[in-house]
Amino acid sequence: MSYVTTDEIIQARQMDLLTYLQNYEPENLIKVSRDTYCTKEHDSLKINNGMWHWFSRGFGGATALDYLIKVKEMTFPQAVMTILGKTAVSKPVFMKQEADKERRLLLPERSSSTDHVVRYLRGRGIHPSVINYCLKNDLLYESADKHRNAVFLCRDINGKVRSAAVRSTTTAYKGDVTGSDKHCSFSFPGDPGRNDLHIFESAIDLLSYASILQMKGYDWQEVPMLSLAGVYIQSRKDVVPVALAQYLKDHPVITDVHMHLDNDEVGRGASDGIKAGLQNRGYTVFDEPPACGKDVNDQLMANVGLKRNREVYQR
Repeated sequence: MSYVTTDEIIQARQMDLLTYLQNYEPENLIKVSRDTYCTKEHDSLKINNGMWHWFSRGFGGATALDYLIKVKEMTFPQAVMTILGKTAVSKPVFMKQEADKERRLLLPERSSSTDHVVRYLRGRGIHPSVINYCLKNDLLYESADKHRNAVFLCRDINGKVRSAAVRSTTTAYKGDVTGSDKHCSFSFPGDPGRNDLHIFESAIDLLSYASILQMKGYDWQEVPMLSLAGVYIQSRKDVVPVALAQYLKDHPVITDVHMHLDNDEVGRGASDGIKAGLQNRGYTVFDEPPACGKDVNDQLMANVGLKRNREVYQR
């Protein structure tokens, strides 16, 4: 069995993927644009600004070590020794990429069509007016690759896209685009003068809640809503997720927070922790889990008479 030392691990982690490929696999490196590369083996594996993302598989990383483990499927010691062994042959010349002052998102290429995304969301019970709102306001698009994923764009208070969430329209895959800023998550702005905010575990739940309000005749576009892009039970019971904390900082008018998290152990545990954290900060918190089913989308689909295929649509 191979063993590597802490110093060897630290040294191996210093090499980014572009430097590794340029020095040791130049025949596998293809320049796509001024500051973006891909590999000959995997044309959907894009390298940009010191980071890489394999779009067809839905994951990425920042280092050559990540690449060797995740893409080449080496063991951790093998990956470390591969990098150290190659660097022993010749000292690597680090590739100079144009430095960005801001985080660079590796967004999937856009499709000219939205047919797959619309069909997927309608199959989840999402109201056409809610889907059209997302498309019209550039909050959602369909990826151009063969997977035709739904890409939810997350904009900050100034309207700049800071992160993006990818959701498969055919499988259970979900994830964040490489370079995403966790402080920014998918949201509907609502009326800027309102003091209430409704929070959800996912973008699908947010769209589901808007659809429920639409069916009840309410003006859902007036309601501020925020997706937390997933939650988990934390050891401390008073931790506010960074996306929620940032949103509240950007919108000081908000005093009331309505939580619509899942009816499962994780959702209930997260609700308790977030409630404690918000109350410590002076907010009024309302715990309003779905009236039926596991999540808000279950509630919506029950309302419209659709049956959810959980083998495909796992959240």
